[in-house]
Amino acid sequence: MRRRIPSIESLTAFEASARHLSFTRAADALSLTQSAVSKQVAVLEDDLGVRLFNRIKKRISLTEAGQLYFRQVVDGLDRLERDTVSIMTHRGAGDVLELAVIPTFAARWLIPRLPDFQRSNPGITLNLTTRSDQFLFNDTVFDAAIHFGESVWPGATSTWLFGEEMIPVMSPALLRQQPCEEPAALACFPLLHQSARHNAWRRWFETAGVTAVEAIGGPRFELFSLLAEAARAGLGVALVPRFLVLDELASGDLVAPFDIILTEKLAYYLACPESRQDRAAVQRFSDWLLAQAEMYRATHPADHSTESPPP
Repeated sequence: MRRRIPSIESLTAFEASARHLSFTRAADALSLTQSAVSKQVAVLEDDLGVRLFNRIKKRISLTEAGQLYFRQVVDGLDRLERDTVSIMTHRGAGDVLELAVIPTFAARWLIPRLPDFQRSNPGITLNLTTRSDQFLFNDTVFDAAIHFGESVWPGATSTWLFGEEMIPVMSPALLRQQPCEEPAALACFPLLHQSARHNAWRRWFETAGVTAVEAIGGPRFELFSLLAEAARAGLGVALVPRFLVLDELASGDLVAPFDIILTEKLAYYLACPESRQDRAAVQRFSDWLLAQAEMYRATHPADHSTESPPP
């Protein structure tokens, strides 16, 4: 049965026209004539039986259906381009894994360990894309994901890596500016927040036995890496996962004024879709990652939860 798929010429003409909102500029981008682009878009609309553009005099705009289709076409063309470049690069040999990762976890924990994976798996290329939220694997190219949260992931199996313990850190210069003998004294410094953990400071003060403080105000940063850099620059006190700042603590660029830990109930997991778990490359990466996590837990027992993974 023949697939009902528009021609690549029609799709690229539509994508360029929607991106530029101009047939003329799309034609320039594709090195075609304006009439050729316009004709390809018209053919696509006829094939779909749906109007994708509003045409008012010499201006065009996307219809509601056109906006939805544009996002889908962009994803499809991007995926096709990645697959094409991949097979051209490897000449059909080896394997490629697409991994979704949390940005700071990837930069501070995973990437420094990847040379070991490459040495033991020279035929596997690992591509990393940062994703912070859960998604449906069927709608993406990803073979696996490393995420922070609960163990449940629809359509996937999650494997526990390790937990998270958060501590306050600040620059030594900032700490020297005023005494900080009790946990309540931290409230006198600017408190730096991670955008998705808006209650973290309040919970840390409660853990420290301090309740009569204002712990909501202060700058917010999207990534823990930015939070750590802000603390290192002396902008305030940051509450961060300890395993992400081990190097800064060891070098003295950051100090922990108190060793009072905020333990999270959530944890770091490797999620693999059920449809791809049998791939040899996925299994090799999973085995390697779990071994690295076990080694890390054994090497830094004070920097993560040592309890067994939740059931």
